[in-house]
Amino acid sequence: MQGFAQNRDQPVRIEAASLEMRDKKKEATFAGNVKVVQGDTTMISKTLVAFYEDKSTQPSAPPADTKAAKGGAPMQSATPGPGGASSIKRLVAKGNVVVTQKDQVVTGETAIFDTKANLITMLGGVVLTQCKNVVRGDRLLVDMTTGVSRVESDSGKVQALVGQGQDCGNAAGSALPSPNPGKSK
Repeated sequence: MQGFAQNRDQPVRIEAASLEMRDKKKEATFAGNVKVVQGDTTMISKTLVAFYEDKSTQPSAPPADTKAAKGGAPMQSATPGPGGASSIKRLVAKGNVVVTQKDQVVTGETAIFDTKANLITMLGGVVLTQCKNVVRGDRLLVDMTTGVSRVESDSGKVQALVGQGQDCGNAAGSALPSPNPGKSK
């Protein structure tokens, strides 16, 4: 999840089947095969809601010299808001969220990117993989300022399989038992 912070100077490209703007609520909803790309980091999900604020109502708004949706200062936006004078304050991706950067993959049901606090929260059956290393939990919390990541589990047990070599050619997501054995989704 650090990929978005590392790519903060790169433009953000969003693709989706549809975009619905609700200017009075200051939100934009991308739906249908949503794909967000910034540098070498990609996120896919079923929906993505961008909550923004109109910079014309913020007399002391900081200069938005970055275009990172998830990596630092609020992302400058060319689309939402009147005349495009707005910044993203929060992004919420839902539905089979997958974030990929190089050989690292993080999956979950919901991802919340708080650009003001510079925090990312991934929820719902979180699985982190890098090569053959796998970590599973219910939540992933990433502080983009400090670079500290924390995986938590409601059962109090985080599962990890590490030290299996660096063979990145084969996925190891099945190396750990299912978090809900005997249950199918």
